[in-house]
Amino acid sequence: MTTEQKQQTINQTVLPVMEAFYTLQGEGAHTGRAAYFIRLGGCDVGCHWCDVKESWDADVHPKRTIDTIVTEALAHPGRMAVVTGGEPLMHDLTNLTAALQSAGFQTNIETSGVCESVTGSWDWICFSPKKFRKPNPAIFERADELKVIIYNQSDFAFAESFVPHLRPDCRLFLQTEWGRSNEMLPRIVDYVKRNPQWQISLQTHKYLDIP
Repeated sequence: MTTEQKQQTINQTVLPVMEAFYTLQGEGAHTGRAAYFIRLGGCDVGCHWCDVKESWDADVHPKRTIDTIVTEALAHPGRMAVVTGGEPLMHDLTNLTAALQSAGFQTNIETSGVCESVTGSWDWICFSPKKFRKPNPAIFERADELKVIIYNQSDFAFAESFVPHLRPDCRLFLQTEWGRSNEMLPRIVDYVKRNPQWQISLQTHKYLDIP
């Protein structure tokens, strides 16, 4: 197989895409930046407060080629691609990230870290662990950002349990579950004031009413 044929094979690799859209990153370290989101179908973590439960079943979402995904991303001026889910690492993302980076995109991922391996070439990894399934320790040294959703008071201790295992330069964020904001946000504010190594992450896209 020639190099050109291999590239054509890569470009025709398919992934289940629930949705893809151009917006602003609303959470975490890259809040406010223009971003092209690629939401892949498939997740077996099962967070009861998940706001995209329709992403869980990978089989109900259309399979799209990498060539199509990248071409549609290039229609927008921003060059930060955020791959999310669902749980995106249920899929081998090697070819997707190679194609995105070749097209000039910064590749970011948001993952719970539960999968056996971290496939793909990533410029930024947001590790967002969930109580419902333990993460694979392989994610710890790869994470650029820890983002923990605060639903109950016990989630603060859950968040702290990961810090000793992460790189010293990993950025630490606490984010209230949207439906519990009135109760938990004041607690997060107080916690960050007492523990300034943490930062608050707000779902600013919801405040701004954008996708």
